[in-house]
Amino acid sequence: MTMRGLSGKNVLISGGTSGIGEAAARRFLEEGARVFVCGLDRVEDVVAALSPLGKISGTTCDVSHEDDVERLVAEATAALGGVDVLINNAGTGWREPFLEITPEHWDTIMAVNLRGMFLVGQAVSRLMVRAGTRGSIVNMSSTNGLGGEEDYAHYNASKGGVLLLTKTMAVELGRHGIRVNAVCPGYISTPLNAGIEADLGPDFVAAYQRDHIPLGRAGQAAEVAAAYAFLASDDASFVHGAELVIDGGQLAIM
Repeated sequence: MTMRGLSGKNVLISGGTSGIGEAAARRFLEEGARVFVCGLDRVEDVVAALSPLGKISGTTCDVSHEDDVERLVAEATAALGGVDVLINNAGTGWREPFLEITPEHWDTIMAVNLRGMFLVGQAVSRLMVRAGTRGSIVNMSSTNGLGGEEDYAHYNASKGGVLLLTKTMAVELGRHGIRVNAVCPGYISTPLNAGIEADLGPDFVAAYQRDHIPLGRAGQAAEVAAAYAFLASDDASFVHGAELVIDGGQLAIM
C-alpha cells in the first residue's frame, strides 16, 4: 500500500545498511522518496543494490560519535537538499546475564542505542527547526523497552530510554510541526538476531515462536519498514509521541 505524502520526501536512515534499516531504505524508495543511508559497513553494496529503485546515497557513520553524526547530517543535507524524515534506526544488542554484564558492555550498548539515538535525533531536529521543516522522526525502540526480557538488561534499559526520549522530543518539537514517534518491534528475522539464534539453536527458536508469539512466527524486516513508512507519512498526521508495537501479539500474552 502506498502511503500519502512520502513521494519526493528526503529521508535519512541511520543503521540503513542491514536488516530493518535496509528494508526501510527499500520501502521509502518504493514510496518515491529520496534516501540517504548510513551504517558501519556495506554502504556501497546497499546503495548499488537499491539504486535501480530510485535516488539513494550514503556514508559510513558511528552514531555514538558526535563528529561522525555532524558529518552524517552535513553529507545527507548536501545529497538530498534537506531532511524531511529521519528514521533513527541504528542499534546493537546481544544476550548476556545481568550478573555478568561489564561496565564496558553496558556503555557500548548505551552509546549506540541511546546516545546515538539522541545525537542523530538532536542534529536532525536542529536542522529541521532552522529550515522550518514540518518533518517526521521515527525512533527505533523495541518490545524490550516495554518489558524486561531475561539476559538483556543493558539492551532493555537502552530501549526503555528510547521511549522516554521519544515522548520528550514529541513534547518539545511538536510546536515546531515536527512529529516524533517510535516503533517497538518484537522478534524480527534480522542478521543481528540470526547471530543470537545460532547460539540458542533451532529447537529453542521454534519453541519460542510457538509459545511466545500468537501468530506463531518471527516478523520480517519489511513489516517493520511498513510501520516506519506509515508513521512518517501523512496518513499518520495526528500520531505523535506514540509507540507502535509490531510483535505478532507477543506482548498480549500473560
